[in-house]
Amino acid sequence: MTVRYQRHPNVRLTALEGEGVVLHLDDRRYFTVNATGLTLLESLVEPRTMDELVAALVREYRVAAPEATATAQAFLKECTSRGVVQTLEA
Repeated sequence: MTVRYQRHPNVRLTALEGEGVVLHLDDRRYFTVNATGLTLLESLVEPRTMDELVAALVREYRVAAPEATATAQAFLKECTSRGVVQTLEA
């Protein structure tokens, strides 16, 4: 079973000077994310696997895969708990 992640359809994202502002229309909550979170959320317009997200971080920030994996996992855990990102299982 392959797990894919995707930004919730009712989430809006705006990039501002290397950061992102996230608005969840259902909850009417907003918060900011750093540049790494912005990269991940921008990638999640389409469903992506963890491997694809890690590759995006490695490419963008030239970090080692283990560091990118830890960052992506922590960020996605937080985002799924807030309903910003949803999981799709195939």
